[in-house]
Parts: sequence; C-alpha cells; structure tokens
Amino acid sequence: MTEGEKKAGTGIGGLDEILGGGLSRGHVFLLEGSPGTGKTTIALQFLLEGAAKGETGLYITLSETEQELRQGAASHGLAIDENINVFELVPPESLLDDAHQQSLLYSSDLELGETTKMIFDMFERVRPDRVVLDSLSEIRLLAQGSLRYRRQILALKHYFARQGSTVLLLDDLTADVLDKTVHSVVHGVVRLEELAPDYGAERRRLRVIKYRGQAFRGGYHDFAIRTGGVAVYPRLRAVEHHSEFDRRAVGSGNAELDALLGGGIEKGSSTLIIGPAGTGKSLFGLTFVGAAVARGEKAAVFVFDEELGLLFNRMKPLGIDLEEMRDDGSLHIEQLDAAELSPGEFAHRVRQRVDFAQAKTVFIDSVNGYQAAMPEENSLILHMHELLQYLNRQGVSTFLTVAQHGLVGDMKTPVDVTYLADSVLLLRYFEAHGKVRRAVSVIKKRTGMHEGTIREYTISEGGLRLGAPLSEFQGVLRGVPTFMGAARPLLDERSETNS
Repeated sequence: MTEGEKKAGTGIGGLDEILGGGLSRGHVFLLEGSPGTGKTTIALQFLLEGAAKGETGLYITLSETEQELRQGAASHGLAIDENINVFELVPPESLLDDAHQQSLLYSSDLELGETTKMIFDMFERVRPDRVVLDSLSEIRLLAQGSLRYRRQILALKHYFARQGSTVLLLDDLTADVLDKTVHSVVHGVVRLEELAPDYGAERRRLRVIKYRGQAFRGGYHDFAIRTGGVAVYPRLRAVEHHSEFDRRAVGSGNAELDALLGGGIEKGSSTLIIGPAGTGKSLFGLTFVGAAVARGEKAAVFVFDEELGLLFNRMKPLGIDLEEMRDDGSLHIEQLDAAELSPGEFAHRVRQRVDFAQAKTVFIDSVNGYQAAMPEENSLILHMHELLQYLNRQGVSTFLTVAQHGLVGDMKTPVDVTYLADSVLLLRYFEAHGKVRRAVSVIKKRTGMHEGTIREYTISEGGLRLGAPLSEFQGVLRGVPTFMGAARPLLDERSETNS
C-alpha cells in the first residue's frame, strides 16, 4: 500500500494538506464544533470522496432525518449516490410507548443497548469502508453518565477498529465542553469554530487538536462554507515555499522614478507606498503593474478600497488601461470586501495567482482594507509577514499601499508595517507659492542604493511626472517648507490635474 493509499482523503484539499494527506485508514476520528460550523458538510464530502474511489460509505444519523440530510446535501449540489448508505437511527417503537417510558422496565441501559445493537447490525449488512456517526450528543444523553459514556465510546472504537473502517464521529458540543472523554480515545481530533465579528459575515476556523503518529499543520486555519461544500485555507508558512530566480532590478517605465529608486525595484522584494489620501498611492503602484505587463509578465491586483469601474475610468486617462490588460489575460484584478473575507482566504487567493497563474507582480491596495479583515492588529502583522516572505521567495515584486491619517504635518499610521517592507516610498503634501503640491522620497531600500532626495511630482494625462530634487527647500515632509535658495519655478503647473 502506497503512502497515499494509507490515508483516506477528506475530499477537501486544504484540510488534507493540514492533516498530512488525510485520515489514517482503520482509525476513529472526532470532528467537533458547535451547531452550524459545517460538521455535516465535511462528513458528506468525506463519504463522497470515498464513493468517488469506489469505497462504500455509511452515514448513521441520530440527530436528523434522512430527508433532511439529503436536502442539506442537495443545497450544496452534492448527490448522495448508491455507494453511500444513510441509516436513520430511531428508537424501536416499543421504547416510544407511553407505558414503557414510565415503567421500571424502560431504562437508559435498555435504550443505549438497543441503539448500539442497531448500529452494529447495520454495519454488518453494509460492511462500509468509511463511516460517519452523527452525533455523539445522542449517545451521551443515552449513557447518562461519563463512565458509561466512555465505555460506550470504547466499545464503538474497538468494534470499528477490528473491521478496518475509517470512522468519523461528530459532536456538536451541546454538553459540557470540558468533557474530554472522546479526545483520549480517538486517533485524532479536529475542532471547528465560528466567530461573530461586530460587523460583517461570520468567520470560521478549524484546528487539529490531536493526531496520533502523524505530523500535521498546527494552529488555526480559516475555512468557509460555500455552495459546493467546505473550503479550507491552510495557514500560510513561507518557509515551505522557495524558488530560484534572478534578483535583477525591474523598472517602473518612469525614468525619474527609477532614478529616485536607484535603478528600480528588485525582483523578490516588497515595496510599501505610504501617504495621506489623494497623494496618488494607487497610481504609483499601478505604474509598476503597467510596466510589468509591458515586459510580458503576468500581474495581479487586489483592491479593497475602491470600486473597480471607478478605478478603470480614473486610470485610463493617466495612460494605464487596466481593462485592456485584464481582457488580454495579462492582469488579474479583483475587488475584495473586507467584511466578507478572512485573512486565510485572502492569502489563498494570492497564492492561486502566483502558483498557478505565474503572476510576478502583486499589488495590494490597501493594507488599511486588509486590516479591516483582521480582528487583532497583532495577528495582521503575523499574516503580513508570512505573506510577504512567501511572495519574496517566489520572486514576486510586491507593492502595498497604506493610507495615513491627516493631510499635512504630523501623520498618523493606523498600522506600522514599514519594517516588513524592503522598500518604502513616502508621499507627502506640501504648501509652496500659495498652492498645495506633492512630494515623494525613498526612506528605505534594503536591496540597494537609492537617492536620499525629495522630489516634487505631478499627476497629469501622461501619468506621473517627477521634478528635480527640492534641494533648496527645508521642511517639505512637515508640509510647510522654508525656501533656502534663489527663486526659481517648481514643476510646470499647466499640465497638473487632480488625482
């Protein structure tokens, strides 16, 4: 038996990746979570995966009817075929008789014994390769005590182990959550959780608590319930990804900007574009995207803050036709809703564009929107670190924007990620000659030399235009500079337009 055949795949690629290939055959596993976390959907996908490989499945349901189960599967477009047997376990009619319910003859021992016998009888008739028991809450109620409950779970485990079936026990955690009886008995435990943020859709995550004799990916992993089933997004670990590439500098197509950056931006590095609203952060990033497409490379743009139609209309007069790039397949661009997206799913989408579409330039606009998808700022830093490290190791040139609070003077940054980026472009407003102007400087570049000057720039129909260094001004970054040299004009203002 090959290594792949030793595992029973769950039918969910991300979950199998976390589990190191799937569930070890011939063992009993526990899938636990509160109602609504997706246990039944995962269990159905587990059985359907086996059916697709010619394996027989058995779904034993104590908590819902067979009709309800089939309706739930149909809502995801899943069809329970002939290889999957559904056993709706109900008490014998004699146990439902009112006279027996109140007599000494009727006891939990009798009902628990009858239930177990019905499970074993059905198993003997079907002889399945995969079994789902839904749910342990009903077994716990019948046992009416932790000792008898543990004995019953042990009996089920030993019986299934002798038959060589792979078994998935479901538990909805409606009883005491501190009861770890099943945890100590089963081969592995996967817990599902649902979080309800103050605003936006619910967030779901899972964690492998235990897996005997098998390395697995620890920590929390985001997942979502979509039409078609459950999709799991394994936590990104940059150390697992590396590729060989040429760390050469690539330009922006703007000679002045490239000169400011010391020749351009190196492949496999990240650049943060930071400044107040309206300074043209998106334009700076998209300038590099346009240059990458012009070189024949693929690029990906993820927009949190702006409607795509408006972005297309705004960039086209500036010489960047995003629609044309998208239509010819060179550019993948999508608008993201931070209220509906988990960080794990976002990282998964980025990986898809890099791993499968071979995108070599990625632009995220903006980190402020990405932060809105994170309940805790500390977690945001960790997610950003892994994502940027992964992109760098793939030879991707990554550009991110951060909008600062304020317009001139003391700027406030909602989250400090400057130390994560390899290069930092700082954009500023400043007042001179009775007008509000814009200035750009490079305040950090790990991968090479760069100009230490501050240059004025304008935004016109031709795109970005950078002027000579503002060497005769002091205090430009504070917003109100002092002129220290001989009078001379700044950039030609006739071509300047608002961004």
